Amino acid sequence: MTQPLTPTQRARLSTDLPSWQLVDGRDAITRTFIFADFSAAWGFMSRVALRAETLCHHPEWFNVYNRVEVTLTTHDCSGLSPLDVELGQFMDHLASPLLPEGA
Repeated sequence: MTQPLTPTQRARLSTDLPSWQLVDGRDAITRTFIFADFSAAWGFMSRVALRAETLCHHPEWFNVYNRVEVTLTTHDCSGLSPLDVELGQFMDHLASPLLPEGA
């Protein structure tokens, strides 16, 4: 079973995932990605889906046209875990060249 973030790991969240915010009322983080178009958003989601399968850790997400809203939490431990940090960092790295300038 996956373990929740340690206090030290939790304290590093704003450094490790600076573009993510804590979700009110849940032990979760969220970020909205805005891409140039639907194709870029869908391609991002497809690549994240492949990584999520290898981690056996799946995001909660919502897509409309070029916008992908993501929430990460680990249901096995009822809150944030290192898997959320790893998947969030993967998403940030993957999205950076796809995002329009200034996003």
